[in-house]
Amino acid sequence: MDCLFCKIANKEIPNYTIYEDESVLAFLDIHPCAKGHTVVIPKKHFADAGEMDDVSWGALMGGLKKAAAIIYAKIKPDGMNIGANDRPAAGQAVGHAHWHIIPRWEGDGGASMHGIIRKGSAEAVEVTAKLFK
Repeated sequence: MDCLFCKIANKEIPNYTIYEDESVLAFLDIHPCAKGHTVVIPKKHFADAGEMDDVSWGALMGGLKKAAAIIYAKIKPDGMNIGANDRPAAGQAVGHAHWHIIPRWEGDGGASMHGIIRKGSAEAVEVTAKLFK
């Protein structure tokens, strides 16, 4: 498979690991948005979050929690954004499910998750809610 993140997980490409267990690898992003920007991946290949089975999802969430704790302890940010760009329409650039941990500091000029897209929805929330019943 010609997947960049699989090659990193398989140690074919070096990385700056901050956390690793049997299922998850967390490493520093080589194009960081902030000091300590970390990418967290399942070692098993999944193209996006929708492909992940429940066991892999649980392992990934545990790895995210541990990586975040390490970042808080080592670089002491005031907060962090944790999220995924799932599928190309959302900005996913590598076709392997992954999450970003972006450390944040007061006054850094960044935005919250709500700042990703500000267009809003033309449909009232009550109308959308009916789709989930």
